[in-house]
Amino acid sequence: MKIKKIVGEVKNNNILLLQGPMGSFFNTLDEKFKKDEANTFRIGFNAADEYFAKSNQYTGYKDIPKNWPNFISNYYKTYKIDKLFVFGDCRFYQKYAIKIAKENNIEVYVFEEGYLRPNFITLEKYGVNNHSTIPRNRDFYDNLNLDDDVILEIEHLENFGSTYNKMAWEATVYYFLGNLFYYKYPNYKHHRCFSFLKEGWIGIVNFTRKNINRIKERNLNNYFEKELSNKYYFVPLQTYNDFQIITHSKYNSIEEFIKEVLISFSKHAPKDKYLVFKHHPMDRGKKNYKKYIDFYSNYYGIKHRVIITWDVHLPTLLKHSIGSIMINSTVGIQSLYHKAPTICLGKAIYDIEGLTSKGLSLDEFWENYKEVDQELFRKYRTYLIQTTQVNSNFYL
Repeated sequence: MKIKKIVGEVKNNNILLLQGPMGSFFNTLDEKFKKDEANTFRIGFNAADEYFAKSNQYTGYKDIPKNWPNFISNYYKTYKIDKLFVFGDCRFYQKYAIKIAKENNIEVYVFEEGYLRPNFITLEKYGVNNHSTIPRNRDFYDNLNLDDDVILEIEHLENFGSTYNKMAWEATVYYFLGNLFYYKYPNYKHHRCFSFLKEGWIGIVNFTRKNINRIKERNLNNYFEKELSNKYYFVPLQTYNDFQIITHSKYNSIEEFIKEVLISFSKHAPKDKYLVFKHHPMDRGKKNYKKYIDFYSNYYGIKHRVIITWDVHLPTLLKHSIGSIMINSTVGIQSLYHKAPTICLGKAIYDIEGLTSKGLSLDEFWENYKEVDQELFRKYRTYLIQTTQVNSNFYL
């Protein structure tokens, strides 16, 4: 896990690892920093955090959320923290920890799911997604000279394959322990549902729907590759409680986004073209927008031109589409990779003139989309890998 290119030297630094993703990833990070002669500290907020934090320097925060800012401020001073590492930058505890760290000149490093997937995780200084500090002006990338050694390194990245089973197991353990020993951290405020029973039921629904979809959609990949190729616009739906939507977009819900797309498509898209929605796989057990999409598709007279999917191969859908419409999903970067014209209706790090249809309204996009500048994208992707992406996985 080569994070040194982003973090730099850590010898003799006091490093705080705050909660982290579900599972053992921050333990791996902890061990790495210790080998590099850093002093590491851990803070967790529930019994699962405590279980996974194999550290003698673990502190469990058990007070009410209101007192968290004062607690973390004093903690920084007491342990003379030099660097803070968190997973995500919009959750309650992480948000205040980052804010106060910056006020105290503590270096902040934020992990997130990879901007480029699979085989990458994101690690950025200061913040991720719309809080990222990476340049968003075309001139910067047009003037970027790519080193041959950098290009060669990128061509030989490691492929980790599927890590779903370990992720599912560690998530199950995390929710089970967090719920079983909830009394130890009664004031904990989770950023999403934290019920083991509810999440367990969601897992069962997810598994059932996935297998049903495998049967129902078994011929759809071929359909999009052949009969429907270049005859549809693609809309990848994001998770309903994604911070990308809550914090970095104008939308209050996925339904609001869906309705806007349907209205615009009905009025401004070519009448012989189709609109394809794909549910997010993480929402498979939680949300089903079919009835909602069917109702408004019928209301606006376009039901015969709207297709709803769940588990069709994503690259296939992108590669054979006319273009993609999204809020700010990282699927947008995959869309650009597959040369599909893309429009972002929220704030996205890749919404750059020359890459997306930046500057166009959705109404204009259907017939006047902008092609992807492939050389610009090559430079952008290379810069992204070199400065924000670690060739690794949270569940190795």
